[in-house]
Amino acid sequence: MDGDPAVEPELDSFSLFLPLPYRAAIILVLGIWAWALNLHYLALVKIDVAGLIKYSSRSNSLGQPHHFRVYRLASLITIPLCASLLLFWVITRGSVALVLAWDVLPQLYLVFLVIAFIIPLQQWSKAGRYRFLHTLRRISIGGIAESQDGKFGDILLADALTSYAKVLGDLFITMCMFFGSKSSSTAKPDRGCGGIFLVPFIISYPSMIRLRQCLIEYRRVRKSVNSAGGSASSGWGGQHLANALKYATAFPVTILSALQRDRDHYKLGLSETSLFRLWLLFVFVNSFYSFWWDVTKDWDLSILAGEQQRNNPDHSWGLRRHTFFYSKNIYYIAIVLDLILRCTWSLKLSPHLDHFNDLEGSIFVIEILEVFRRWVWIFFRVETEWVRNNRGPLTDDILLGSYRHVKDFDDDD
Repeated sequence: MDGDPAVEPELDSFSLFLPLPYRAAIILVLGIWAWALNLHYLALVKIDVAGLIKYSSRSNSLGQPHHFRVYRLASLITIPLCASLLLFWVITRGSVALVLAWDVLPQLYLVFLVIAFIIPLQQWSKAGRYRFLHTLRRISIGGIAESQDGKFGDILLADALTSYAKVLGDLFITMCMFFGSKSSSTAKPDRGCGGIFLVPFIISYPSMIRLRQCLIEYRRVRKSVNSAGGSASSGWGGQHLANALKYATAFPVTILSALQRDRDHYKLGLSETSLFRLWLLFVFVNSFYSFWWDVTKDWDLSILAGEQQRNNPDHSWGLRRHTFFYSKNIYYIAIVLDLILRCTWSLKLSPHLDHFNDLEGSIFVIEILEVFRRWVWIFFRVETEWVRNNRGPLTDDILLGSYRHVKDFDDDD
C-alpha cells in the first residue's frame, strides 16, 4: 500500500486505469442493468416474468412496471460508481504509487453497494431488493423454494451466480489483498491469496448450489412418484440427476487448475503434461455438455435432437412449435453465441493459465462476455418457461406450477 517497488513493476497499464475492485463493481452493476433490460423486453412481448417467479409488490401503488424500478435502482448505484471512479482517476493520475495508496476508494464503493441493497428506503425499490436478498439467503445453502413460492426465481438467480463465479473470486481477492498487511487491493491481483484452493472453491461454490438444488428436485420427484404409486406425470426424476451431473463437471476443471498451479503436483504421480490433458478433457466435457443442456433442455430447441424432431413440420427447423420473439434468426444466433461463449468461459475458469491471466484486460472482457451470455440465456429460458406454463410442461421437466397464482411479497419481511 505504500508503493513497494517490488510490486509496482508488476502493475499493468490496464490495472492502473481500472483496478480489480472497480472491475468487479462494474460487472455487478452491469448485471443489474442487464436484468432491467431482460424485464423490459420480455414485458414488450407479453411475458409476465413477475408471475413466473411468483413476485408481486403490493407497494407499487403507482402501477410502475417492474423494469422501471430496476432501471431506477441501477441508476442510483451507477452514479456513485462513476463519481468514485472519476475521483480515483483525478487523484492517482496514472501514478503507480498513488494507485496502490488509494485502494480505499474502490473499497468504499463496494461497501456502498452492500448498503444499497439493505437500506430500508422505499424509493430504492425496497420490495425488489429485499426479495432478492431473501432469495439469495435461501439459495446460498443450495435451498430451493416450492413451485408456488417462486422456485423458478431461485433457479434463475442460482444459474446467474454460476456466471458470476469468477467475479465472486475477484471480490474475495480484493478483500484478501485489502486486509493483507503487505498488499494493496489495487495492486496486481494475487489470485493465490488465501491459499491455492480457496479461490477455486469460491469459484466452484455457485455450481455446488445448483448441484444441491438439482438433488433436492430429484428427491421431490421421487417422493411424488412414491406417493402416487409410480404414476407421477413428472417422470422418475432422471432429468434432475442429469442436470446435477452437468454442474458436477465444473469441479474437475477448477480442481485440476489448482493442482497445476501447485509446484508439488508431481507428488500425485502426474506430469504437468498429463494434468493439462486431463484438465482439457474436463473443459471439453463441461463446455459441450452445458451447451447441449442450454439449447435442448433450458430452451427446448430441437436443433441438437434427433432428425425427426429437428424437421418437425409444426415448427421452424431446429426450433420449437411456440416462439415469442420477433425473428427466427434470433434463435440461431443465440445458439452460436452460446456455443462460443460457453467454451470461452470454461477455459477462463482455469486460474492456471498464467500467460493469459497476466492480461488483466482480457480477463475483464471475458467476464463481461459471460454476463452478456447469461443475459441472452435469460431471455430464452424465461420464454421457454412461459411456453411450458401456457402450453404444458414437458415430461420429466422442471415443473413450476401455474404462473397465474401469484403470491404477494410482504415488504416487511
